[in-house]
Amino acid sequence: MAGPLIAGVDEAGRGCLAGPVVAAAVILPSALSHPLLKDSKMLTPYAREEVFHFLLSHSVAMGVGIQGPEAIDRQNVLRATLLAMKEAVESLPLIPHLVRIDGPHAPPLPFQTETHIGGDKTYPEIAAASIVAKVLRDRLMEKLHKDFPCYDWKQNKGYPTPAHKKALIEYGPSILHRLSFLQKILQRSYC
Repeated sequence: MAGPLIAGVDEAGRGCLAGPVVAAAVILPSALSHPLLKDSKMLTPYAREEVFHFLLSHSVAMGVGIQGPEAIDRQNVLRATLLAMKEAVESLPLIPHLVRIDGPHAPPLPFQTETHIGGDKTYPEIAAASIVAKVLRDRLMEKLHKDFPCYDWKQNKGYPTPAHKKALIEYGPSILHRLSFLQKILQRSYC
């Protein structure tokens, strides 16, 4: 493989009321292209799955980091996100020459890093990380839906939709809800 190893890093689930924040780090071959390799928010769930499977077989390396609701409540969502990003990069089986991170903040890493606001729209490796993080988090929330069907996570993935907020008022929070978020959203605290 020619060229430097550049890891793209992005997260999914930062603005959710429930579930973890998931970060992915992806190293792509230098000549890789796919017409749907773009910011995950610009793709349908079906298109994300298609690109995810393409990335599984064509990426040089992938790493994932996950921080759950308790970590988010304990240290705040930004710190939990940065820790998930650090875990994702550290779980790569190869050492990157450069790490490009979507957003203005980077976790402490022993590698050269760059931060890029809107990087998932500019750099294919960050777009790839965006897709991997989103697909993995969505799959996780769909599985968790089976244990907590009243919140309809298979549809809302833990985001603060009106139906999710209504279910929280009716049933209260689950063990997977971020209590620090709920106090602000519902203006009501739970034990």
